[in-house]
Amino acid sequence: MTVNFEIADGVGTIQLDRPPMNALDIATQDRLRELGEEATRRDDVRAVVVRGSEKVFAAGADIKEMQRMDHAAMVVRSKALQDSFSAIARIPKPVVAAVTGYALGGGCELALCADFRIAAENAKLGQPEILLGVIPGAGGTQRLARLVGPSKAKDLIFTGRHVRADEALAIGLVDRVVPAAEVFEAAHAWAAQLAKGPALALRAAKEAVDAGLETDLETGLAIERSVFAGLFATEDREIGMRSFVEDGPGKAKFRR
Repeated sequence: MTVNFEIADGVGTIQLDRPPMNALDIATQDRLRELGEEATRRDDVRAVVVRGSEKVFAAGADIKEMQRMDHAAMVVRSKALQDSFSAIARIPKPVVAAVTGYALGGGCELALCADFRIAAENAKLGQPEILLGVIPGAGGTQRLARLVGPSKAKDLIFTGRHVRADEALAIGLVDRVVPAAEVFEAAHAWAAQLAKGPALALRAAKEAVDAGLETDLETGLAIERSVFAGLFATEDREIGMRSFVEDGPGKAKFRR
C-alpha cells in the first residue's frame, strides 16, 4: 500500500508511504479517496492525522506518470484526482496535517484539505505547477485562495516559488511551526484532544464553517442556526450542559 491507515484511541492516522518522495501517483490518489471515505464512516475514528515520512510530506504528483497523459486522458482523470483530495477535505471530523520536509504541488494541496496544519521548522511548501506549464489541479487554486487570500495565492501559483515554514506561518498557510522532531507528536496531540470531545458538535462546527464559507452571510447564518438547534437533540449536549451546571466549565466527559 502507498498509504497506510492506523487507528488508536480515536485518532486515525493516514500516512503516505511511497518512498523516496511520496509522489502522488494515481494509485496513491485512489487510496487517499478510499481512506477518506473509511475515516468518514468509522465511528471509532473521531479525529484524523495526515502525515508523510520524517523527511518529506509529499513532493507532488508523479510527473513521469502525468507526462504520459494527453488532454483526453486528463479530462477523464481530473475529476477523480479532485475527488481523492476532496474525500480528505470532507471527512466530517477534525483533520490535522503534519507537514515535514517538502509539501509541494499535490502535497501542498493535500495539506490544504486539513482543518489545521502543523509544520516542521524545516518544511517547505508551494505550488510549483506553473513551472511545468500547468496549474494546480487538485484544489490548489481554490483552497489556497480561500485560506490565504487571492493575492497571496496568486503570488505562490504564478511564481511557483517555495515558502519556508516561517513565511507559511506568517501568511496563514500553516497554523503552527514546531521543531522537526516534534511535528508528529504535536499533530497527534491536537487530534487526540479533539477525539475526546463531543463528536456531533465537532461535526456540526466543521459543517457550519465550511458550508458557510461557500455562501453569503445570511445563508451562512441559516446553516449555523439549523445545526446549532439540531445539537439540542443530542446526548452530547445533555452531558456538556449538565457537567457545566454541576461541576463547572471544561470538565465534561463525552461518550466515545
